[in-house]
Amino acid sequence: MSMTTQIKSAGLVAIEKEMERQNADAIASFEAAAPLAATIAQSLRRNGCLLLLGMGGSHAVGRAVEPLYRSLGIDAVALPLSEQLGQPLNLIGKTVLVTSQSGESAEVLRWFAEADVPAHTFGLTLEGGSNLARTVPSLIGAGGTENAFAATRSLTVSFALHLAILNALGEDPSAALAILNLRHKPNVDAAVAALSGVSAAVTSGRRMQGVAEAIALGLSELSRIPCFSLEGGQLRHGPMEMLGPKVGVVLFRAKDPTSELVDRMAISALEAGSPVVVFDASGEEPIEGTATIDAGVASNIAAVFALLPAAQHFMLGFAGARVDDVGTPVRSTKITRSE
Repeated sequence: MSMTTQIKSAGLVAIEKEMERQNADAIASFEAAAPLAATIAQSLRRNGCLLLLGMGGSHAVGRAVEPLYRSLGIDAVALPLSEQLGQPLNLIGKTVLVTSQSGESAEVLRWFAEADVPAHTFGLTLEGGSNLARTVPSLIGAGGTENAFAATRSLTVSFALHLAILNALGEDPSAALAILNLRHKPNVDAAVAALSGVSAAVTSGRRMQGVAEAIALGLSELSRIPCFSLEGGQLRHGPMEMLGPKVGVVLFRAKDPTSELVDRMAISALEAGSPVVVFDASGEEPIEGTATIDAGVASNIAAVFALLPAAQHFMLGFAGARVDDVGTPVRSTKITRSE
């Protein structure tokens, strides 16, 4: 039963409500974050090293902004907080950003209880009263906690908080803010149709790999079929063997030097028999044989804001074609309280 013919589930309605206000909340978050963002930028200039910690969608945010900080000369690494708990990196001389939309996940609570939290540790969260926000100076996203299952608004708002830090480091935020002010609903019907027959999907990118990882998580959470993400080079090194008509490939390209590598992957995936969807902010010609969703022309964090809403709508359409109760978790909870 398709999403267009069924009565919308409560979970889907909740997700759509979050998405409707995510741009406005993101802009408000960017504006309110300026004072603390300046402090974080000062810490980053002093240390030159950044460790981004988070779980789930919060880790995907870290993966997406890694290359943005690196391009500014900051040695940025994103790591799952669970990995830092079990196989910790040395934190001396690093600025640490802990991202958690709730500020209450199990790993966050244990890390603060067990670790020696260094002075240059900051939080990013949607919940100002959370354990995270009470423990370390934190950027607080506007709009409060995201209640719907599967991250949408929380991703956009978290990226806006990073935009504030990047702005404090000297990056021009105007292109990203212009995209946030557009309020455009993309048509993703062709992408949903292209992957209508698959039983699994892999998302992939190069510089946009973090966005690919965030969407893979949402696809698997909402559709309940295997959807995972591999960076473009990693997909090349062996996993191409899994491709074929039942495995969809979802690619992300922006206006940057890695776009040609994304093109090559699309062609290879098509040759392997997989249907291919490309979310495209490169400004280049669509790749023949793919379902290409035009997201304008953008690079860096502006490309994140350009690609993300189109991919979110695709995520809902893809899941809606497969399950009746989109957004209603059966094995998970919004806030993961156990390890």
